[in-house]
Amino acid sequence: MPGTKLPGGPTQDEVMAVSLQKLGLVSTDTVLEIGCGTGKVSVAMAQAVQKVISIDIRPEAVALATKTAKEAGRKNIEFSCAEATEFLRHDAVYDCAFLGGTKNLLAVLPVLAKNVKRTIVVNAVLLSTVADAVAALQELGLFVEVVQVQVSRSHAIVGSIMFKPIDPVFVIVGRGAACS
Repeated sequence: MPGTKLPGGPTQDEVMAVSLQKLGLVSTDTVLEIGCGTGKVSVAMAQAVQKVISIDIRPEAVALATKTAKEAGRKNIEFSCAEATEFLRHDAVYDCAFLGGTKNLLAVLPVLAKNVKRTIVVNAVLLSTVADAVAALQELGLFVEVVQVQVSRSHAIVGSIMFKPIDPVFVIVGRGAACS
């Protein structure tokens, strides 16, 4: 969104495409998104599913995501300003979960393991987050894979083009307990 900058976002289109494909969304799904940021991923998921519940601990992120969803005409997204561990105390069940934010990841994943039927996808840029997420998902018996997405975009230079790399993102995939 022009003129608005949030740390860690928005998710690059190519990374989002891989993440959404790994989620395996279907039209009847209810999806939980932790760390909604700009709302870009929320809107993309809402196009494919019945309902998206998106949370972020930052009020400015929730406000921006709400505006993004409204501008996109998406009415099947519920936004909440909440910390994930507090929000998850409601024990709701979701078909899939997408984590774009990683605060309290080690406390959140065990709860998601019980409350997500099918797929959990975590996007991470820090190697420590990758290690933590993989170890937690392995311990829970849910780990499937990690995919590193490295994108470079073309830029004009002296009558030709060059490629500028974008920071790599790791897409960590786990299967919900109902799949086990």
